[in-house]
Amino acid sequence: MSGERENIIKGNRRHAEEIVRRLKQSGYEAYFVGGCVRDFILGTVSSDYDIVTSAHPDHVMALFSNTVSIGAKFGVVAVVVNGHPYEVATFRSDDIYEDGRHPSHVRFSSAKEDVFRRDFTINGLLMDPDTNDIFDYVNGRADIEKKIIRTIGDPDNRFYEDFLRMLRAIRFAANFGFVIEPATKKAIERNAPKINQISAERLREELSKILTRGGARTGFELMIQTGILKEILPEIDKLMGVEQPPRFHPEGDVWQHTLNMLDLLPQNGETDRNLCLAWGVLLHDVGKALTRSEDEKGVHFYGHVQKGEEIADDIMQRLRFSRAQKETVLNLIRQHMVFMNVQKMRPGRLKRFLRMPDFDLHLELHRLDCAASHGMLDNYEFCRDQLQHLDQEDLHPPRLLNGNDLMAMGFAPGKIIGEILLALEEEQLEGKISTQDEARNYVLASWKMKQ
Repeated sequence: MSGERENIIKGNRRHAEEIVRRLKQSGYEAYFVGGCVRDFILGTVSSDYDIVTSAHPDHVMALFSNTVSIGAKFGVVAVVVNGHPYEVATFRSDDIYEDGRHPSHVRFSSAKEDVFRRDFTINGLLMDPDTNDIFDYVNGRADIEKKIIRTIGDPDNRFYEDFLRMLRAIRFAANFGFVIEPATKKAIERNAPKINQISAERLREELSKILTRGGARTGFELMIQTGILKEILPEIDKLMGVEQPPRFHPEGDVWQHTLNMLDLLPQNGETDRNLCLAWGVLLHDVGKALTRSEDEKGVHFYGHVQKGEEIADDIMQRLRFSRAQKETVLNLIRQHMVFMNVQKMRPGRLKRFLRMPDFDLHLELHRLDCAASHGMLDNYEFCRDQLQHLDQEDLHPPRLLNGNDLMAMGFAPGKIIGEILLALEEEQLEGKISTQDEARNYVLASWKMKQ
């Protein structure tokens, strides 16, 4: 962790402590709750702190100068400190949930009652940050120690309140290396089709956390076991049983290959680049299910890259990815088979390939692709070696002639100028010309000037 990141996280804890302290000094109960308490028990440092209190929303807003009412009718106010919002929620118990997410009515209650409306036992712990004393009404500490994901109360009821909790159970099991207890897992299987009632943005967020926070393989294995995968990503579910040539894929079918790659993903958090790499891994072979063919020469996947782009585009639009993220992932898919030809490329073509935007992501996807199948990294090492020996000027040579130079030579303004400049750059990349005189001679010999 970088020093700056560490200071931000320490600052978050300190500010959250100050909020709790001020509430207590004003005569209210107040505690840390949920993930930050769970992380404390696990020995990890949390970056987000949620607070529960006996103070009603209007009292919270009166106590702090910078607040935002993000759900006052549900008892939630954000207290903003140095630009960072801290959720402060009033102890409450909930009435029935009519939309699979929001209660129809809430009643402000006690700390103990508030805990019993929460999702999982590991998230149902309270902590006094001044003393680090933990208050456990749901046996959450025991489940953390036993590495168990269990709903608080009846799992069907908990999931009916918010169907996203089914995917969150899988995400917590994957990220923490826990197991989902049998009754909770059975309830996910029973209710899996209801996950489609959840918004695309919330699904995308949970899937991205599964892919980037560790245990991605476990997460997707649990999704297929419970039936969640075929509901939200049926295109990935179809990869199971799509057999591949053993010569190149001794690991097995496309699903097994994808799982192997997920297992190798780095756990570096949800930066844009990590997200794009992870989704590139998940989707790079998604076209194989629809393009597999077999003849006397063996198994083929003709056109799987193009079909994969189409399918991935549909998925990422459906999940409301940003345009920039979608384009990065689609380009990863588009280029992932090009690596097989790098050692045969002409110098100009190779240099254009190596200077592609986000080439480090392309190279890492290729490494994971090989490591998860045949294990041969010769093309990967070749590209790395080329990058070590080529400097910026080799990959982006300065122009020897510009548009004004070409017009001074007699060429008319227009499309032809761009064509000549592109051809000149190609000759430079190929190492065939390196001086202005050579560039002029090339142009005069290759292009007919307009009189």
